[in-house]
Amino acid sequence: MANKRDFYEVLGVEKNATDEELKKAYRRLAKKYHPDANPDNKQEAEAKFKEVNEAYETLSDPQKRKMYDQFGTADPQGFGGFGGGAGGPFGNGYYSYTSSGFDGFSDFGDLGDIFSSFFGGGARTGRNQNQHGPRKGADLNLNMEITFEEAFLGVEKEISITRPETCSVCRGSGARPGTSITKCPTCNGTGTVRQIQTTILGQMQTTRTCTACHGTGEIIKEPCDNCKGKGTVRKQARIKVKIPAGIDDNQTVVLRGEGEPGEKGGPKGDLYITVRVRKSSIFSRQGTTVLCEVPITITQATLGAELRIPMVDGSTEKFTIPDGTQTGTKFTIKERGFNSLNSPNRGNFVFTVIVQTPKKLNKEQRELLEKLAVTMNEQPPIKKKGIFG
Repeated sequence: MANKRDFYEVLGVEKNATDEELKKAYRRLAKKYHPDANPDNKQEAEAKFKEVNEAYETLSDPQKRKMYDQFGTADPQGFGGFGGGAGGPFGNGYYSYTSSGFDGFSDFGDLGDIFSSFFGGGARTGRNQNQHGPRKGADLNLNMEITFEEAFLGVEKEISITRPETCSVCRGSGARPGTSITKCPTCNGTGTVRQIQTTILGQMQTTRTCTACHGTGEIIKEPCDNCKGKGTVRKQARIKVKIPAGIDDNQTVVLRGEGEPGEKGGPKGDLYITVRVRKSSIFSRQGTTVLCEVPITITQATLGAELRIPMVDGSTEKFTIPDGTQTGTKFTIKERGFNSLNSPNRGNFVFTVIVQTPKKLNKEQRELLEKLAVTMNEQPPIKKKGIFG
């Protein structure tokens, strides 16, 4: 991922570009770099075409664009400290997307149609062609709440989710075992039915979803008793999720292949988990920096003191403040903040001292402070009776 150009730069748009601006830029570049439009330089054109394709695939998907804006990549396998797969720190394939590869325009809706008009139908690929082929399962979304300390240290959670699972009886076909699925005779397996109507403007052709097969192109005469012909059954699954140290509020973890099952042998969808971090009563966060307020006494501020500063991980750090420290003074403990998800760097711990003024003094304490004030040429407080005293 380190050698890849910025996706916004690839499409020639700003980072705040709207969906319409992204689509417009994509259409223009896809036409420009399509291999069929560059017969004299197909290899270079195909490389640029794939780059444009990948950029739009990422930025046109709200979830992937969010990941890309946060981490500089839509593939969490490329994150420093936030990876997955066999080489990642967790080694379980979590936190990574399923790559759809380069397969024309199957992921871009009707954008493939631009080539039917541009190339006279010669480059017609995509959704029409793959309508009844393997399709990836739907993605699922889930929210998870963790503590400030868990975000700092990283944590493994077990979640329970009810989702469709491939029927174990028919193995997703929807047909009773021992029976077969037949091609729909009404639409001849296309899933659509064309009708020609004669109007005052001439003959007009319309296309509608086949009502006999509901657009599937197939007829199940004997549905599976377990899933009632759906091919899936809803089950509760328990999944272990490893949240990496350093994750921030509202960031997303992706579990590859934990979404809904695919159709026609297609891969499973992904599970997107949005992490919400509860606020701490002691610490706060600014990027990778941990912030904290530490109360000290007047004598500690005046004479200096060795303090034990509480860390987020539960330990303490010795730190000596100088004499004459004023309230509001900030001190930094290097590399005791949050891990960075994008690099091996670690943030700092910054604490602010707040001098506590005693609210109640006994007689001896008051006399000592009054004597101190005299030696420092300060006017001691004068007791006055009230106006009615």
